[in-house]
Amino acid sequence: MISGYGGLAPIGMNGSNTQINPPGIWQTVRLAISGKEQDFTRGSIGRAIVLLSIPMILEMVLESVFAVTDVFFVSKLGVDAVATVGFTEAMITIVYAIACGMSMATTAMVARRIGEKNIQGARVAAIQAIALLWAWSFPRICCASWADHPSS
Repeated sequence: MISGYGGLAPIGMNGSNTQINPPGIWQTVRLAISGKEQDFTRGSIGRAIVLLSIPMILEMVLESVFAVTDVFFVSKLGVDAVATVGFTEAMITIVYAIACGMSMATTAMVARRIGEKNIQGARVAAIQAIALLWAWSFPRICCASWADHPSS
């Protein structure tokens, strides 16, 4: 295996004129959703990015299916109900965007520490991200709860 190429040797680097075939797309998808632990500090960066992005892509596709299903069933109630669902889905998309940004930042910080073989630093970064999430979420949950029941 040639380090840095994820086991895939470019033509001529393994002493022959044949290239080792990369795994198929369905094998990569299966591997991405299997949940098996992998070492992304070795191998192809492109394949690592694909493996890490597939779960998020699937999540966003399913969120879109959820939104379309909502609109389908709510459309039987009228135009105002559809407008309400559309507005709510827009707000949910904003929350998802913030959550995805936080997730990417946390992943980058933890991955950097893991790459440095600094497990304690990775734990600290993860705990700080969770604390920041709670600090950001808790006031919004309280405000939403109060807005739903202002008399209490």
